[in-house]
Amino acid sequence: MDKVVATAGEAVADVPDGASLAVGGFGLSGVPNVLIQALYERGTGGLKVVSNNCGAMESGLAVLLAAGRIARVTGSYIGGNKEFARQYLAGELELELIPQGTLAERLRAGGAGIPAFYTPAGVGTQVVEGGLPWRYDGSGGVALASPPKEVREFDGVEYVLERGIRTDFALVRAARGDRHGNLVFRRAARNFNPLAAMAGRITIAEVEELVEPGGIDPDAVHVPGVFVQRVVPLTEEQAADKRIEFRTVSG
Repeated sequence: MDKVVATAGEAVADVPDGASLAVGGFGLSGVPNVLIQALYERGTGGLKVVSNNCGAMESGLAVLLAAGRIARVTGSYIGGNKEFARQYLAGELELELIPQGTLAERLRAGGAGIPAFYTPAGVGTQVVEGGLPWRYDGSGGVALASPPKEVREFDGVEYVLERGIRTDFALVRAARGDRHGNLVFRRAARNFNPLAAMAGRITIAEVEELVEPGGIDPDAVHVPGVFVQRVVPLTEEQAADKRIEFRTVSG
């Protein structure tokens, strides 16, 4: 039951080239930077990433992106990452851009064993009709476009069928975790982390504070240990490294 792994490098040692990854975080909040850095140092490439965004301010997934290690992104936000936009428009990166709520539910559904679900988000748009550019050819043309999706009517309202997402691995960051893999997230850092943790077949969590089993109130657990296979305790320095994307002050 003890799922603690001594180092991040050891925890990601079996992540192969071409693996699919669900990665928690939103902007710079709750991003598993230590695990991402370990993948970078290992040289893993051709990754298929599922995440809200692809890093920012040369942090998080932006480290792998800049090194050309990411082949495909399933996400809901590009803005602010110029290298992401450049690679996409140049045909170097495949992108499935989907509504943010749909992304969240696709991850949750996959983790819950639900193969697909219907949602009204995207009805009447190219999300349903197909033709969204997943990959450009580098000359302004579309090399690969999204396919059309099934639509069904319920009570007079149209809904589109979306598939649940499962990935080979998931990388998440938690405020607290115990040796059994139970996790607790703090405030905004909760974001996509629980959903990513559910979606991964092998979920690796870096935790700012490691506690013994019983050290977390069962009612406070956000992700049960059944979803987590490996726990990496961070050093004090690693746990304290939290960047701010947009610093706002009031007078």
